[in-house]
Amino acid sequence: MKIKLFGIICTVILIATGCSFGTSIDNLLAPPKLSFEQEQIYNALTDTTGTSINLKYPKSGKYLSAFIIEDIDGDGENESIVFYEKKGLTLSENTLRINVLDRFDDKWQSVCDTSAEGSDIEKVIISKLGDNDRTNIIIGSSLINNSDKSASIYTYRDGIIEKTFSSVYSFMDVTDMDKDDMNEFLILYGSSSSPAVSAAYKLDSDGKYHEYKTDLNGNFTEFDRLVYGNIGNQRTGLYIDAVSGSGLIQTDIIYMDSSGLNKVFSNPEDSLRTVRPSGLNTSDIDGDGIYEIPVQTKFIGYDDVPESEQIKMTEWYIYNGSALEKKYSGYCSVSDGYVFVFPERWVNHVTVKKDIINEELVFTEYKENGSKGGELLRIYISYDSASENDHISSGYQLIHTKGETSYMAYVSEAVNKNLELAYGETALCFKFTE
Repeated sequence: MKIKLFGIICTVILIATGCSFGTSIDNLLAPPKLSFEQEQIYNALTDTTGTSINLKYPKSGKYLSAFIIEDIDGDGENESIVFYEKKGLTLSENTLRINVLDRFDDKWQSVCDTSAEGSDIEKVIISKLGDNDRTNIIIGSSLINNSDKSASIYTYRDGIIEKTFSSVYSFMDVTDMDKDDMNEFLILYGSSSSPAVSAAYKLDSDGKYHEYKTDLNGNFTEFDRLVYGNIGNQRTGLYIDAVSGSGLIQTDIIYMDSSGLNKVFSNPEDSLRTVRPSGLNTSDIDGDGIYEIPVQTKFIGYDDVPESEQIKMTEWYIYNGSALEKKYSGYCSVSDGYVFVFPERWVNHVTVKKDIINEELVFTEYKENGSKGGELLRIYISYDSASENDHISSGYQLIHTKGETSYMAYVSEAVNKNLELAYGETALCFKFTE
């Protein structure tokens, strides 16, 4: 009876959900349902192109729909941009297309159609640039399964869409880097045979692009993380974590002023000081708007230990407006997503070891004669309430939580009272990575 009832339930579920055992994966991965306005735009599009098309969706950025509805010609009324590809054509036939539609007598109508670079839409930005009043449609695109990307800028007016700019890129953005109340178009692109390049473009009132360019301090081909932050002297810089080879990360910083686009590290050796393992990204770990660049070295007491068994200390550097300056030292766990910043009195006096059996990180005093002193602190990460309660009953205290994960600390009574921590200070020293 139970088996029969189970079969009936399964049949009802399949009918209710419209599924069958013959349903293909393409049907299960159907595109998002269109809104009423998008449906009107789609019908107007297919009146021109036919129904043998696939809509294309940007992968990142503000615009994630195949339908972008904005005023792109400055007439006070919205137009629609639609990305699509024709079915049944090969990649070499450049199937990606852009269609612009406008409203006439409250009905959408296709007004122009043009081919686009690549086969996938990476990102779309719509913005004014420089002191020119026109609206620019900036499209980053790529070929399927290809790391090469192309940035194109289009302008639309009087039923005509025109490409005004094209360049390869690895990263692109629109920002006011020099704080002159006018946006620049910023791109980065890498090379394995020559220094990577950063370039900013301003658009003047006559429609001419003015280029400002500077080389970066490495032959970067990939960019891992890019963030804007304070670099001193009331300036904003772009912190660039780039892949420098063998999976290592290196940081460069660029900024823009009246002289053009500049890099902070005019001496490449300064940038090389920032090379470290992947995952150690530039972060604002104290939330003051100035980003810290992490660099690793050995904890004291590990000089005679094989490289594979060493525990690394992380030192965080800031750019103070003229040079790199060490701000913090401590321990960083990339896998667990946290940082423990050493109090100043711990630096050069405390080291770290791992308690493999109890899955804990242990901080101990390190004496001048090279011997390890007593324990100062243990950090334990709990992933369930049972282990959390068990550790609390053993004297551990909860210092932070993240989702269902609990970060717990056990503070020992130190022989050297100068190194002893209170739980409140422990919580202040503990920070999450971005």
